[in-house]
Amino acid sequence: MGDNIFTVEAASTMSAADEFVDWDTFCEGASSDVLKYAICEIQTGLDVFFLIFSAALVFFMQAGFAMLCAGSVRQKNVKNIMLKNLLDACGGALGFWSVGYAFAYGGSSSTHKDFIGNTDFFLMNFTSGGDYIGWFFQFAFAATAATIVAGTVAERCKMVAYLCYSIMLTGFVYPVVVRSIWASSGFLTAFNVDPFRGVGMIDFAGSGVVHMTGGYTALIAAKILGPRRGRFYDADGNALPEPAQFQAHSVALQILGTFVLWFGWYGFNPGSALAISSTAASDVAALCAVTTTIAAAAGSVTAMFTDTLVGHWKTGEAEYDLSYAMNGALGGLVGITAGCSVVTPWAALIIGIVAGWIYCGASNLLIKLKIDDAVDAVPVHFFNGMWGCIAVGLFSEPYRQNLAYSNDKHVGWFYSWGRGSGDANLLLCEICGILWIIGWVSVIMIPFFLLLNYFGMFRVDPLEEEVGLDISHHKGAAYDLSGPSKQDVEDLVARRSTNHGKVEVPAEVAAAAEQGGEQEA
Repeated sequence: MGDNIFTVEAASTMSAADEFVDWDTFCEGASSDVLKYAICEIQTGLDVFFLIFSAALVFFMQAGFAMLCAGSVRQKNVKNIMLKNLLDACGGALGFWSVGYAFAYGGSSSTHKDFIGNTDFFLMNFTSGGDYIGWFFQFAFAATAATIVAGTVAERCKMVAYLCYSIMLTGFVYPVVVRSIWASSGFLTAFNVDPFRGVGMIDFAGSGVVHMTGGYTALIAAKILGPRRGRFYDADGNALPEPAQFQAHSVALQILGTFVLWFGWYGFNPGSALAISSTAASDVAALCAVTTTIAAAAGSVTAMFTDTLVGHWKTGEAEYDLSYAMNGALGGLVGITAGCSVVTPWAALIIGIVAGWIYCGASNLLIKLKIDDAVDAVPVHFFNGMWGCIAVGLFSEPYRQNLAYSNDKHVGWFYSWGRGSGDANLLLCEICGILWIIGWVSVIMIPFFLLLNYFGMFRVDPLEEEVGLDISHHKGAAYDLSGPSKQDVEDLVARRSTNHGKVEVPAEVAAAAEQGGEQEA
């Protein structure tokens, strides 16, 4: 993903001649040529529409995160997590509009390198559809990075802390990562005339930029915030023999959220081609759709059956855990995001399989470390984000890399061995990018969360946590579970007995009436 949808970096090919076309050059002076002008107008409009559609799919992923998180938490915290997901979109929009986009892409040029942008604050200089849709598409990604954190710290994080770190992440931390890797003037970018180590970091749709940034922020937050009450320790602070299992309150919402996220990923990955009007761009987008599908399917099946086999080995019983299937699919999606445009379908299968194993291992690792992740976002996004970047350094195929990045000098390590060179420059770039993201997020977010914690702004009161954040913070529970009053049921039975003879009261109605009577008392 580059920083301009109408540059040589998004060059197209003519299928007959197999030659690159620079649309900027082609469309210069097109106003004097009616045919050229019409072609350029159609090309521009088609690409803008493609990004509108793709960005809408990515934004729709907010609904997926909301459903997944709401289903994963306990019933007493549903309102709280839903509101936080909504505020992610709102805060992300305002933060990325005011300063985030300027820090990420302002003043970017492929002829120089810098650390942070310094123009286009509040989109002041924007006039064209290409400019506006570029912001909209990038905003959807920024909001995704912030939403990753919400699920991890669910059920115990104060609203004020959530607002603070959401704005910090979308307005400053994430944009600097974007600048370094996706903007053409970034020091790790693949889009500069002099890319890092001759190739730059290839992270096509954001395994590192989006998912590692959000996932590592979530890991830091979870460690400093501490686990939910009763998860690893009893009321006296003594470690439990086995961690308590807090059951998800709605599996239906979880699976709905998973499918919505998978659906939205078809805007996330194919949409990162940034154009669709040329043969090359459409080839890249189509490949992304295929590799995304294969990796997700492989990750889901691998994670679920790995857990099943381990359970069978330990207990002799074969059980199939839906949560492993769902998170395995999401792990596969995160793992393929960096390399969806540069790997083959068979490599996507391997990436998905390894992603499923990584999810299983990382999820259990967090439990051993007593780090409480309410929705397993850290194993899915952080650990598989790292794997996605490394996978590019191993599996990036020369032809596909050249099609997407116009550079096949340094390719995946396995293909380099096929060339007889063992060139690991691309793999080294990916590792440097991983270390840079971890280092940058650590330097900013560790002190940030420590300060929130020090001033008592991070964690809710223990009693409020026990009662539930819906009642203590949001004017009541998410669901009205009260049944009819006992008196109303008795009156109904008496009326029907008078009019139609004796009526037998269904057991569930009688039970509901008894419960209602106890609540009234």
